[in-house]
Amino acid sequence: MREIRHWIDGAAVAGTSGRQLPVWDPATGEQQAYVVAATAAETAHAVAAAKAAFPSWRAASLSRRAEVMFRFRELVDANRKEIASLVSQEHGKTVADAGGELARGLENIEFAAGAPHLLKGGYSEQASTGVDVYSIRQPLGVVAGITPFNFPAMVPMWMFCNALVCGNTFVLKPSEKDPSVSLLLADLLRQAGLPDGAFNVVQGDREAVETLIDHPDVQALSFVGSTPIARHIYQTASGKGKRVQALGGAKNHMVVLPDADVGAAADAAVSAGYGSAGERCMAVSVVVAVGAVGDPLVAAIKDRIARIAVGPASDPAAEMGPLISREHRDKVAGYLAGAGGAEVVVDGRDAPISESPGFFLGASLVDKVPTDSPLYTDEIFGPVLSVVRTDTYEQALELVNKNEYGNGTAIFTRDGGAARRFQYDVNCGMVGVNVPVPVPVAYYSFGGWKSSLFGDLHMYGPEGLQFYTRSKVVTARWPDPASSTVDLGFPEVR
Repeated sequence: MREIRHWIDGAAVAGTSGRQLPVWDPATGEQQAYVVAATAAETAHAVAAAKAAFPSWRAASLSRRAEVMFRFRELVDANRKEIASLVSQEHGKTVADAGGELARGLENIEFAAGAPHLLKGGYSEQASTGVDVYSIRQPLGVVAGITPFNFPAMVPMWMFCNALVCGNTFVLKPSEKDPSVSLLLADLLRQAGLPDGAFNVVQGDREAVETLIDHPDVQALSFVGSTPIARHIYQTASGKGKRVQALGGAKNHMVVLPDADVGAAADAAVSAGYGSAGERCMAVSVVVAVGAVGDPLVAAIKDRIARIAVGPASDPAAEMGPLISREHRDKVAGYLAGAGGAEVVVDGRDAPISESPGFFLGASLVDKVPTDSPLYTDEIFGPVLSVVRTDTYEQALELVNKNEYGNGTAIFTRDGGAARRFQYDVNCGMVGVNVPVPVPVAYYSFGGWKSSLFGDLHMYGPEGLQFYTRSKVVTARWPDPASSTVDLGFPEVR
């Protein structure tokens, strides 16, 4: 059985705890590898390696850091097929879906390569007589990232690309469910010229996470996962004086107004609801059908579900793969069993693929879902699309704004005034107008509101650079020594 190792100080390192965590093949239901969960001492070793590498990496010029990012980008692109295949093997998503994930990750590398321009400070000459004032941004030191199973390549790149190019060193704790790609990325960074110790990977579970939270040399933590864990990491780590950005769960609503193109809205709902088997925080999990659009929209979505090809990534015709684990598949199926008074229009448990040994569940559609149903209140994180009916736009907006989560939302309409009003009034961090999955491009930033984000700064893009640096303001004067005097008064600028 293949062991997936740690990566510490520029090399793969075998685990020593003896505590094995299985890595499954979601398409077959069989174990394909294992990780040996890192101990607190092993995690601390990775932090120590990052700390030792920090002074020299921080001293590297901006041009040198950008050069490493340029080389890393070319290596990732050259190995695109291998990385996507590895993601598919351990996560279960189709190769095309994994390739799309990688393409968005590449955008983040490209943005980070622009750091020599993006990290420029400000300068004010003659702020006072003979005094100049300027600002600079400096790295924090050792920073850590804790990433989820659903995007094992892209989400780490959201974090470490900006962190490294800013001059920090990095410790990654990837998901134990699909960890292999983290080692491949680590080796590509090494090939790109990143010094040993500047990027480290510890495989494991809560013990490794808690060690990173507690370790005094870790200056900042980035996290993507469920809301309860995001809240815990934010409260615990920030209480220890660390900088934290913790992205939590989501319940993304897609509002469809009566004037929308029903076919286009149905295409979008199916794409955003069932892509990656619904295992993404930007999936549309609730369609809010306003007024008379409800019946034709549900019929159009049902018609499209029948044409979705569900199967393993090895099947080139497959459009949707399995879920990540048997336990998660059974949990998602349980929501259908407990649908109560809602109308199960398409039951994914009836799909023939659901009887296979893998962790498959067919696409499911549930109409007329009450807002107190677990189908509506819970983040299901699977291929279950709920439809909630409202009579008016105002009711739809209120529904979105009252929800615990505020990650993303979308509106489908031909009315520009309604769309502008929606983007102005809705309480969500990311809004799509006739765009079902409004993940921002890399030169903006990703993050929600309410219980979808804990911390002040969003991930990647400009806010990512702010998160991984701190500002320093320098006030300088180079006076003529002959004019120097003692002045105990408060310094004035006029």
